[in-house]
Amino acid sequence: MRSRARWGYKGSVAGDGGYRGRRIALPRGAEPPFRVFINGVRQEQGTDFDVEGGHLVFARDLVRERLGFWRWTAMFFSLFGSYGRNDTVDVHYKLNGRDQVAAGLRIPPEEHPG
Repeated sequence: MRSRARWGYKGSVAGDGGYRGRRIALPRGAEPPFRVFINGVRQEQGTDFDVEGGHLVFARDLVRERLGFWRWTAMFFSLFGSYGRNDTVDVHYKLNGRDQVAAGLRIPPEEHPG
């Protein structure tokens, strides 16, 4: 529970025990056990995320910073940096019995219902 408060919990846990939050695809062939980190902080399966059909499903929202043309240009010319929220997801897993690490898993854009 404390990790939800720590991260500003925005997702909702479904009544059936499943999560309704951001879905991140696992690497192809990834096998448990999964050790998951958001911004370098360890996440707990069953509290912070769950695994459903080849995806990590998080109980909290994850944000990927978008850099528009002007912000990118300003950063390129060192006028100012970027201070937006930009979460990173890393996962340790097994593949054919060997330990693997996938750093910086892709956070898909938010899906807005039609």
